[in-house]
Amino acid sequence: MAAGQCDVCDKRTTFGRAIRHKHSGAWRRKAPKTNREFRPNVHKKKMFVEGRWKRINVCTRCLRTQSKEMQGAGVPY
Repeated sequence: MAAGQCDVCDKRTTFGRAIRHKHSGAWRRKAPKTNREFRPNVHKKKMFVEGRWKRINVCTRCLRTQSKEMQGAGVPY
C-alpha cells in the first residue's frame, strides 16, 4: 500500500466526526458521535516527472489530471 499522502497535491489523511442518525422514533439523548479518518485514495505509480520516469505516490484525482496532460503532450503513460 502506498503512503497516505499524495506527492503531487499534498493531500493527506484528515480527521472528522461520524454521526449516527436514528431514522424513526424519538431521541432519548443526543446523536452518538465518534472520531474517524478520511483517507485519500493514493496509489504508487510510475510517472514522467521533470524529464524522467519516477515512482511517486499519487491520488486518483491527480492521476486523472496527469494522464490527461500526458495524453495532450503525446507522452505514453
